[in-house]
Amino acid sequence: MQEFANPPSLRNAIFDLLSSVELATDENVKLLDYTIQLFKSNGLFSDYYGYHNVDHELEVTYVTLVAGKHSLEENYISKTDLNYLFASALLHDFDPDKSIDKPHEKNVIQFISKDATIQKLLADANLDQNLICAIISRTVYPWAGDIITNTEKLIQNYFSNSEIKDDNETQKHFRELGHFLSISDRIGGYSLGDFQKAMEMAKMNAHSSSWHPAFIVRRSVVFFEDMLNNEPDMCQRVLNGLPKHMRKNFLDNIVGFMKLRQEEIQIYNQFVYDGLPLVPCIQKSTLSDDVLDELLSIYRELPKPLQFTRDDFIESIRDPETILNMLRIGDSNGQIIGFAKGGPLEKYNFDLEFEDRNRGKNNTVFLEPVAIKNGYWGFHGGRELRQLFMMQVQSKGYKFMTSFAMRDVIDERKENDKNVVFVKKFNPERWDYFRVTL
Repeated sequence: MQEFANPPSLRNAIFDLLSSVELATDENVKLLDYTIQLFKSNGLFSDYYGYHNVDHELEVTYVTLVAGKHSLEENYISKTDLNYLFASALLHDFDPDKSIDKPHEKNVIQFISKDATIQKLLADANLDQNLICAIISRTVYPWAGDIITNTEKLIQNYFSNSEIKDDNETQKHFRELGHFLSISDRIGGYSLGDFQKAMEMAKMNAHSSSWHPAFIVRRSVVFFEDMLNNEPDMCQRVLNGLPKHMRKNFLDNIVGFMKLRQEEIQIYNQFVYDGLPLVPCIQKSTLSDDVLDELLSIYRELPKPLQFTRDDFIESIRDPETILNMLRIGDSNGQIIGFAKGGPLEKYNFDLEFEDRNRGKNNTVFLEPVAIKNGYWGFHGGRELRQLFMMQVQSKGYKFMTSFAMRDVIDERKENDKNVVFVKKFNPERWDYFRVTL
């Protein structure tokens, strides 16, 4: 369950918030609509499966305005400050040339400095571009070590070229506005929905950052604990400005990740101390409805771009040409915790603007991304499933196997096996298509 279904509903909610504080000026509304259009025309709309798409940008803008309105009422910030926060939140992650999903603040600022429409809208709204760049620079994460030193120099440079170059007190205040936006950025969408939405956001972040699935939950826990423990005052300020249900969403979602992490540790104990065996099995018999439901629920834990048969999963499992292996606990009748599935390349339509040269030759099997239940990644079950799958593919007389994997993983496999080649690389996700000659 989430608060806003799509960008238009979020855009209207932002407009209503601007109106409520008399900031729905022509310039601000044009900036809002122009930014949404920029995300759309640069392939970063809702269908871009990366954390930093238009939904994230609008969610952060909305949360910043909700919390900022409360700070305005408390006289912590002025109306002009809130206008600066609005413009900075709206532009903070727009990096059209991204080579990785995480935007580079310098690239964002470079884009703002070159785009004539943004320049004009900011000038017409009496907003100093240097101050917006200073606020956006402060959203860099993690705020630690050399990053602080280097970013502080940048921020000071923007202040030196701004209208507040001789006003140390106001400079300090703008640093705080940057910190306020940084916290709003990280609370963002996690306050606008339930744990299902939070988990989907974490999976998007992991997929677009090329993380191994084993790290999703533990890194999410560290991310939240870092914010709550190391930035408690600003965290409290932003959270206090949110309505009760949004605060509850955010804190419930943190608890959700912590519970999953606890489960992961318990599973880890079973493997390390009890020697729990993982057993890969070739699927031979017809599957019951219960087993199909179990496989489907594991499948749905994969990031959406990895669900190649999402619309016809059950039919694809029942297809006689499908090759299916299960991963079970204990023995060949134990609990199913994962599977590998694939079939003739001709059965798959990737819609990824490239064509495999072997399509139509009936000599290639496509292995879908291996699906393993949360908590069971990192114990080499995926590797065993893949090896069993390749043995079956060879026994059926196919010459090639293709699949998708993280670039680093493919590089590693190439080092150990001269039969592995890249077919097509994809940025910013670095989730690439490769071929193995059997």
